[in-house]
Amino acid sequence: MYFVDPQDNRRIEQRARQYRDTYPAFAHWSAGYGVVTHSDQTQVRVFDLCQQLICEGRFQRIDEVLEVLSAADRVTSAAMWLVVHMTYSTTVDLSGRELETDDFKTNPQGHTGGSLNMVPAYVGYMVANRLAGITRSWLMGQGHCVAAIEAVNVLLQNLHAEQVARYPLSDEGLSQLARDFYSYAIDDKGRPGVPLGSHVNPHTAGGLIEGGYLGFAELQYVHMPLPGERLVAFLSDGAFEEQRGSDWASRWWRAEDCGLVTPVMIANGRRIDQRSTMYQQGGLSWFYEHLEQNGFHPIAIDGRDPAAFVWGVFEAESRLQACCDAHSADHTRYPVKLPYLIAETEKGYGFYGAGTNAAHGTPLPGNPRSDEQSRQLFNEHASKLHVNRQTLDDCLSHLLQHDADQRLQEKDHPLSRRDVSLQHPGTAEEYHLGDAASPMSAVDARFCQWHQANPDIRVRVGNPDELRSNRMNQTLDLLKHRVLSPEAGVAESLHGSVITALNEEAVVSAALGNKGGLNLVVSYEAFAMKMVGALRQTIIFARHQKELSRAPKWLSVPVIATSHLWENGKNEQSHQDSAFGEVLMGEMSDMARVQYPADATSAAACIDACYQSQGQIWAMTIPKQELETTFSPEEAKQLVEQGALVVEEGDAAEVELVAVGGYQLQVCKAVKEALTGRGVQCRISYLLEPGRFRLPRDDYEQDFVVEPGRQYQLFKKDIRLRVFVSHLRPEVLMGVCRPLDLGPERCLAFGYRNRGGTFDTEGLLRANACDPQTITKQIQQQLKNLSQLPGS
Repeated sequence: MYFVDPQDNRRIEQRARQYRDTYPAFAHWSAGYGVVTHSDQTQVRVFDLCQQLICEGRFQRIDEVLEVLSAADRVTSAAMWLVVHMTYSTTVDLSGRELETDDFKTNPQGHTGGSLNMVPAYVGYMVANRLAGITRSWLMGQGHCVAAIEAVNVLLQNLHAEQVARYPLSDEGLSQLARDFYSYAIDDKGRPGVPLGSHVNPHTAGGLIEGGYLGFAELQYVHMPLPGERLVAFLSDGAFEEQRGSDWASRWWRAEDCGLVTPVMIANGRRIDQRSTMYQQGGLSWFYEHLEQNGFHPIAIDGRDPAAFVWGVFEAESRLQACCDAHSADHTRYPVKLPYLIAETEKGYGFYGAGTNAAHGTPLPGNPRSDEQSRQLFNEHASKLHVNRQTLDDCLSHLLQHDADQRLQEKDHPLSRRDVSLQHPGTAEEYHLGDAASPMSAVDARFCQWHQANPDIRVRVGNPDELRSNRMNQTLDLLKHRVLSPEAGVAESLHGSVITALNEEAVVSAALGNKGGLNLVVSYEAFAMKMVGALRQTIIFARHQKELSRAPKWLSVPVIATSHLWENGKNEQSHQDSAFGEVLMGEMSDMARVQYPADATSAAACIDACYQSQGQIWAMTIPKQELETTFSPEEAKQLVEQGALVVEEGDAAEVELVAVGGYQLQVCKAVKEALTGRGVQCRISYLLEPGRFRLPRDDYEQDFVVEPGRQYQLFKKDIRLRVFVSHLRPEVLMGVCRPLDLGPERCLAFGYRNRGGTFDTEGLLRANACDPQTITKQIQQQLKNLSQLPGS
């Protein structure tokens, strides 16, 4: 295998043999267990680790460390045995008896090969914690390998309450686990009927992200741990080609504001139907060179051996800590070469079909329930993994020492328990009514005030565009671009908090990873669409946590779309897209807060409200050009609290103009003036957050939407004609706000209708029939039509 240097083979073999001959306990451990074997390279590394642990005073004798590592071998084997049962069987018998026809599922499912590969990795993480007496955090990008995590967690009883009750360490509990895996169970409310899923979910003890979107763990992990914290991030070789930007991690890591990170790639060489690009380019030797050229220090380990992962975690952290110490003593410069473990293995190692494409899913040639050959193969290969109950219990006694070490269980690791709140910065800057001001400049000033009131909270500003062009001048001057070689006279710093890259996924991930801190993301509206996958994964996971009464407490993240549709007329239609807010309004509105601030005061009020909430994504589409200030600070606060506000009341109004968006509010004011001159009385309402006025889809949205009585005060049902003038596509708005729709005769809706090109703002409004003249004419015609209806 690649990780053995041929020039050192003889010396490594000699040392390993010497250790085995000298220490009987070492010889016993080195023999491995079942399919778990220990190469000479790993043996030499582990011996050195044992000496390190003894020198540090964690253990007195090498035998004590080896007892823990021997237990790790057996727990690894038992967990792999449980993984294949989760794929194929409905019965788990700890005695290890051969299973019969009726013990198997009618429809076996599972990402079995990847899960088998993850078992020694996750056991290695657990055992590294045990040996160090530290509970590190963990992250897994390949969430479809969840069977490995669940299997190990059940064996070690590292579970949330609902899983503890359902999956005790017994034949009945493990059989229930196997039956629940891919059971497709659904409860009476249409929710999953079991506390188990096909990917990491909030039932998974210690889980942080679903991992369904490959590549986002790779972008987030370096921004996750705070100083003093440690993270082991399990990554996928398939994700390496799925999402670019993970090779920038060393560009962002700083000892001053980052914890220790240990990225671990599970290099099993295959994706679903073919080899990954990495292997087509030249295999691991090519990847090692790639990592070295991009600021990493690659370290090869045996991906089949939990002890190799244990050593790797210690080695990576020691190297990174040494770099930190050297940097503190001014003996080194950034970028630090981040240690990067490459765990070479073959897909599905340890069970039938290893190394084949079939190992990705269900490796046996058929279903053991109906195919005798597959049943024989299952029993044959499962028997090689079986660990008897007494041996397993003895192993657990060596591993489960959390109380003795006075440390958290892994289900409660630091990154899973974020709870961030801020000191309020006091009154925001006031903008004079009627005067023009840039809403984005107001955001800029207010964000700086929040940061200055909370200087000890780590900041990440995600920036894929031109921050100055988007009116974030104070923020940039205060926090600066994070770069490796700052240029004099430019807002750049080695320790800047503005993460800038022409990659929307990478910069939004900097904020999503920083759940222990204060975040802001600013993007062009049209290109914010590229952030939606990462945002959606976060929104879904947080909502599921909330449904389990474990609502996340990280500080809500504002993601601002500016230089938006109506301000980008000059840049052709690729820059003219309202889909960002439209798509996120499809998510649950109590988690994805989609808002359209109209002016400087409402934009600042939205920022204030966001930073006083937890566990939500606030998607705000905000103008950057100067617009008339409409709302006083008190009105802006009221607007955010209730989602809408009456802007101008009209005596005996027969037309209600409802604006969504700053430019649309200005259009509505012009329309009102024109109609008033023609004898038509109007009122103007502003709709900030359409999701507050939707038909709720469940109890959580029911608690979130504005209650009917208040809705009626804001939007009177007895109005003759309601007219929406919208930033977004009108069909989307009307679909979301169905309770406000008075029907086709009494309701008109204007907005983006996919017309664009090279225009100014007025031209773009005209092209989409959203200009005051067009709207006024259509309102007059509709009023005429209404007057001709029977009974009018």
